[in-house]
Amino acid sequence: MAISEQQLQTWSHQGSMRGSSETYQTIKAALEDRRSPYAGHHFEVFLQGSYGNDTNIYAESDVDIVICLTEVFDTDIGGLSPADKAAYEAGYSPATYGFHEFKAEVFRWLQWKYGNGVNLGKKAIFVPGGNSRRDADVVVCIEHRRYASYQSSWNAQYHAGICFWKTDGTQIVNFPKQHRKNLTRKHQETSSRFKANVRVLKNMRKAMVNHKFLADDGVAPSYFLEGMLYNVPSHHFVNSFQQTFENYLNYLWHCNLTQLTCANGLHPLIRDGYQVCWNNNDFKAFIQSAWHYWNTSSQ
Repeated sequence: MAISEQQLQTWSHQGSMRGSSETYQTIKAALEDRRSPYAGHHFEVFLQGSYGNDTNIYAESDVDIVICLTEVFDTDIGGLSPADKAAYEAGYSPATYGFHEFKAEVFRWLQWKYGNGVNLGKKAIFVPGGNSRRDADVVVCIEHRRYASYQSSWNAQYHAGICFWKTDGTQIVNFPKQHRKNLTRKHQETSSRFKANVRVLKNMRKAMVNHKFLADDGVAPSYFLEGMLYNVPSHHFVNSFQQTFENYLNYLWHCNLTQLTCANGLHPLIRDGYQVCWNNNDFKAFIQSAWHYWNTSSQ
């Protein structure tokens, strides 16, 4: 018994943006304050995650904010030819100020601004909400460049992303701007149906956890759900939420999983052992549970 179109329509609605917008603007202003200890360095602040991508649902509250040091960068030169690698290495010079110094100064500054409730997590700095401000996670990072070619510092081609190191030393590389751009394009290609269906799926995941069809949200993080639907051909997103769900679940059930990419188009979506990829067991568990929930739910 499929979930009713009315329920899916309700699930498609976007959560409130007012609180998240106010939170972002307030913390962005604090991060860009010229009195901060890192104010003399080049950096940019931007929104990422569900609020940044307009896929937020009512159940979500945390706002994800990035502060990226842009005057230094981490590199991936694995795709360069031997000649291009040699050219890159010949022009390389080490930085005197980098990720760890930057993160320490951002953390101290946010504590000074918002008090001892500011905590250092494994990936991000947690800033507790207050008044009309919501909880926020501030990801401190530096620019990352995945090079496609390199003749000189002014004659090179690369994909620009971000990178940071977790507290256990694990490096995380991602491309949030490409992710956001590609989701926007997919939304346009599907006659503005894509993001509504992402929200449907995120609400369905929540219901699946509540009804014990899924162990917890960590089996299917929102980032991977967005990436999963991004790979579905646009013609499968039709006017009916019920038909769209069946269309994309059927497609994902039969497609070549090795060809799926994250929404940034630069990482595989499904690969074991990678922090930025969905592991095979969790992906399969979600797809199977979604089918089971769809066929047995009476909502």
